Amino acid sequence: MNSEKKISPSLNQPHVDSFPTPPFEKQKQPFPGLANKMIPVPDHGETTYKGSSRLKGRKALITGGDSGIGRAVAIAFAREGADVAINYLPQEESDAQEVVKLLSEEGHKIIALPGDIRTEIFCKTLVEEAAEKLGGLDLLVNNAGRQQFCDSIKDLTTEAFDATFKTNVYALFWITKAALHYLPRGSSIINTSSVQAFLPSDNLLDYSQTKASIVAFTKSLAKQLGPEGIRVNAVAPGPYWTALQISGGQPQEKIEKFGEQAPLGRPGQPAEIAALYVAFASPESSYSSGQVWCSDGGTGTV
Repeated sequence: MNSEKKISPSLNQPHVDSFPTPPFEKQKQPFPGLANKMIPVPDHGETTYKGSSRLKGRKALITGGDSGIGRAVAIAFAREGADVAINYLPQEESDAQEVVKLLSEEGHKIIALPGDIRTEIFCKTLVEEAAEKLGGLDLLVNNAGRQQFCDSIKDLTTEAFDATFKTNVYALFWITKAALHYLPRGSSIINTSSVQAFLPSDNLLDYSQTKASIVAFTKSLAKQLGPEGIRVNAVAPGPYWTALQISGGQPQEKIEKFGEQAPLGRPGQPAEIAALYVAFASPESSYSSGQVWCSDGGTGTV
């Protein structure tokens, strides 16, 4: 009996068995980490995402757009025809420049806007600069996040707790509020939540709280902005292979088996989730608002 996996001959694009599976090498980087130093390097869709003009003429601001899910979304949006501005921390400049180089060489408009979103004044400036350089704004992806594991609340400092909430919740509030000065009817706001909002891990106490907050923020704001013709949705990733994980997001013993518990037996690659953001951004989803779409490798969290 042939025990080899049989793949449909029609699958000439990446599919469920196209990506790396555990075990992975133990690897530790200082926060926020760089994708280009990971083993294996995450797949953001650099060579595989093919656009079809679904976002032609749109103008998008994506936070955390240098690596991980944010980079995958930036690549997808640009190849779908959107002009894109990405925000990231200055420490992530090498990752950001890879995105800029790739998309610029392909003829897409890509703007790099480094800076720390943990202050309200920078968030306002970020939105103003993005709108000015893009010539408007009608897509906002609040994706940047901070995740640092801590085994006990006894060891979770107020400083760390505050940094997680400033990055994941306050910045989302500040940036969205500022963006509303520019977003016209037909605009789309997409927030990155997490399966941690629904099945929180014991060592991600502060992170899971912020991701639950993002779900509530999304659903409430969708009701507020519905009459203005602005849709608000969220994506809830499960275990995804990004720099967030190897720069303090997970303990080293979990990195080796990261994603193994998912029914698909591996973590997701950023390229595999970008299409959900494209769908939410596209006018084709014009009746979808206040929704949370999960991508967790078959666990069925949401």
